Amino acid sequence: MNRIFLPITFLALLFVSCSQEKKEFGKDISTEASQITKGKQLFEQHCSSCHRFDQDGIGPNLSGLTLQVESTWIREFIQNPAAVLEKKDPRALALLEKYRTQMPSYPQLGEGDLDALLSYLHTFSTAPIPMSGDTTSNLIPEKVQDSGIRLELELFAQLPPSDSKPPLAKMTKMEAIPGTDRVMINDQRLGLYELVDGKPNLYLNLAAERPLMVSQPGWATGLGSFAFHPEFEKNGLFYTSHTEPGGSGKADVGYTDSLKVFMQWVLTEWKASDPGAKKFEGTSREILRVNNSSQAHGMQELTFNPNAKKGRDEDYGLLYVGYGDGGTAENGFPEISNHGGKGMYSSIWRIDPLGTSGRNGKYGIPTSNPFAKSKDKAGELYAYGFRNPNRIFWDESGRLFATDIGQHSIEEINRIEAGQFYGWPIREGKFVINPYGSFRSLYPLPAGDEDMGIRYPFLQLEHDELVAIIGGYVVSSGPLKGKFVFGDVPSGRLFFVDLNVDNSQAQTWGIHYQGKEMSLKELVGQDRVDLKFGIDSNKKLYLMSKTNGGVYQVVEK
Repeated sequence: MNRIFLPITFLALLFVSCSQEKKEFGKDISTEASQITKGKQLFEQHCSSCHRFDQDGIGPNLSGLTLQVESTWIREFIQNPAAVLEKKDPRALALLEKYRTQMPSYPQLGEGDLDALLSYLHTFSTAPIPMSGDTTSNLIPEKVQDSGIRLELELFAQLPPSDSKPPLAKMTKMEAIPGTDRVMINDQRLGLYELVDGKPNLYLNLAAERPLMVSQPGWATGLGSFAFHPEFEKNGLFYTSHTEPGGSGKADVGYTDSLKVFMQWVLTEWKASDPGAKKFEGTSREILRVNNSSQAHGMQELTFNPNAKKGRDEDYGLLYVGYGDGGTAENGFPEISNHGGKGMYSSIWRIDPLGTSGRNGKYGIPTSNPFAKSKDKAGELYAYGFRNPNRIFWDESGRLFATDIGQHSIEEINRIEAGQFYGWPIREGKFVINPYGSFRSLYPLPAGDEDMGIRYPFLQLEHDELVAIIGGYVVSSGPLKGKFVFGDVPSGRLFFVDLNVDNSQAQTWGIHYQGKEMSLKELVGQDRVDLKFGIDSNKKLYLMSKTNGGVYQVVEK
C-alpha cells in the first residue's frame, strides 16, 4: 500500500519541541460520552493503522498529546499542514525533518469531527514512556550519490479526476495486455482504463460492478492491482484485487477473533466475452477473500511471469500475489506474520487461478510450490517475511525480485527465492527489530544471524533517502539501459540500481520537462508526488503521479 502519515501523524517530536513555559492544555476539550464515541470511530477509520496509545506504531504514541500541545495547533495541522509549514512553525518543521515527508491535508474533517477526535485523544492522558534502543537515523552511513543522469519527460496522458482534491486520480499500475499494444491503467476509486492514443477509455467500471468496493480512507484501498492472463486474447481472463468493508463476505483467510477486521481484500477473475472489445462485457467470479486489520499492507500486487513460455516453463499461467502483514504487527499481533497454522500474510503467493486444489476449491496450488505438501505452512506461499511487498518483478535474466516498504527506518529490494524467509516482523533490513517493543528501535544483527535462515535485502536504504519505496522496471535502452529504476512514493525522488552486481550501490537520477530541469514535486506543483511507474509493450518507461493524475513518458532525445 503506499505509506501516508495520516492526520495525527503530527507529532513524534511535539513532546520534546513544545515550549518550556508551563501551560494547562486540554481544558477546552469536551468529555461528553457521545462525542468521545464519535471520536473513537474517526480515530479507527483514519488513524489507528498508524497510531497507538501504548507505544509507537507507524506514527508516534499519542497518549498524553492533548495535555502537552495546544488544541488550536492540532486542529490547524490536521486540516492544513502545508499552511503550518509555510509559516515556518518549529513543530511542523521538526516533523518534516523527522519523517522526511509532508502529511496530506484533511479539510474534509469539519469542526465537529475535530472536536470529537480531540475528545477521544483526551481520554489517553498518560504521557508516553521513553523507549530505549537505537531510534536514531544514520544507521546506514553511506549516502546515495547522484549519477548526473537527466531524462526528458513528456505528458502522455491525463486521467480524469476521480476526486476534487489530491490525489486527483489514484493510479498504481500501468502495463500492456500480454501480446498486444493495448495499455491498461487503474484508478483505485473507479476501475480500469485503456489508454487509446493517450486518451483514457473506461474499460472496467469496478465501482459499478462491485458496489461494496471502498477506496477510503485512502492508502492502497480500492482497486489495488490487476493482471491480464498471458492468453487473454484467447481466453479473455484477467484478475483484480479490491477492498470491501470488513464483514462484507465470508473470508477464506483470517486470523484471531481478538483483532478487528477493518477491511477485506478480494481477488476476482473476470472473463471477457470479446477480448478485443473496448469495454468489458462478460462474467466474473470471486477467487479468494482475505480479512485485513487496517487499510494498509494488503493485496498490493498481482502479476504473471512475463518471461515464462507455454510448454517450456512451469511458471507459465501462474499468478503471483503480493500480500503484506495487513497492519497486524502495528496493531499488536506480529505473530500473525509468523506463518504458522497455514497463515498467508506477509508473503508472496503463487497460485494457479485455473486450478481447484486451493483452500476453497476456486484456485489451485502448484505442486512445485515450496510448501505445497507442508503441514505447517500454507501451500500458496512462494516466499514470506515481508511487511508490504508492493511490487514483484523479474529482471532480464529471469530472476525474481520484490520491493518491500519498511516500517520506520529501512526500505528494501529483495531477490526472491522459493521457500525463503525475508525477516519481517523480526528483521527490518539488516537490523533486528522487536515486534513487541518500539518499532523505532533497531539493533545490530547478533553473531551467527546468517545461520538462522533469514534472507537479507539485495539493497537497503534508510529513510533519510526515501520513506516508501516503489518499483519500477528494468530499463531497456538509453543511459539507464539494464538498470532497475525505482523511487520514493511521497517525494518522487528517483533512483536506479544494477541488479546484476552484488552489493551494487543505488544512485539517483532526475528529469527535464519542457527543457527545464526540475523535481517531480515542482512538476506536479505539490509537496507530495505519489509516484508510480508504468511500462508499455515496447518497454518504454513512464512516470505517474496520483497527485495530479498525470502520466509522463520518458523520452530519448
